[in-house]
Amino acid sequence: MAGRTAVITGAYAGIGAAFACRLAADGYDLVLVARDGERLRAFAAELAAQYGGTVTPVVADLSTDEGRAAVVSYLTAAPVDLLINNAGIGLRRSVLRNTLAEEQHLLQLNVGAVLELTHAVLPSMVERGTGDVINVSSVAAFASIPGSSYPASKAWVVSFSECTDLLVRPRGVRVMALCPGLVRTEFHQRAGIDTADTPPRAWLTADDVAAQALHDLAKGRRVSIPSMRYRLAVWALRLAPRRIAYRLSSTASRRTKRV
Repeated sequence: MAGRTAVITGAYAGIGAAFACRLAADGYDLVLVARDGERLRAFAAELAAQYGGTVTPVVADLSTDEGRAAVVSYLTAAPVDLLINNAGIGLRRSVLRNTLAEEQHLLQLNVGAVLELTHAVLPSMVERGTGDVINVSSVAAFASIPGSSYPASKAWVVSFSECTDLLVRPRGVRVMALCPGLVRTEFHQRAGIDTADTPPRAWLTADDVAAQALHDLAKGRRVSIPSMRYRLAVWALRLAPRRIAYRLSSTASRRTKRV
């Protein structure tokens, strides 16, 4: 993959870091985007030392206009072969308890950044007739968690990715939604979500998720759901009558002790 460039948001931990390590090992040059400059620069230096190649850290808060503009400048300045929209947040409390500003912050990052960055990179990819976009969603996109706007934001990511892929696939470009289940990352800790009662078998590793995503992208899948147990869960939620799906989602959400 020498000479190819990947841009990854939310890049120094969890799924983003797993993608970065795997792609660096494959010879990609990387542009890594995150808000914490100190951690991002340290991780970029570590990758460059271990794998060689160019690793460029871009410190940006993608929930802000300025942060998104900084990344768009990289996406439009030179050819990008792979964009991974991984940055995202969840909220511990329900929509009744969150402020409007908190809800808007979630939407700006989970939806707005995905839209703006994908919109920025696609014209060049279509013109060249090659390029890939992975938008990180969640199995929550297929559920309705009481009081949470997170599933709604992730459902948008799935629908947007599918619709966009249908448009650009005939022109040599692929857009895929990645929908992992529970992954051992910093996500739940940052959101203040208690997962102490979650069964160990429910967890996936970030490395496995990244590996499955790249495998599914190569296979041409529009939606990647790592792990058979989560694929079965999504299948059940899609086919079950809505009242049963609501009950299943409500039962599962109690494990996170949302307020």
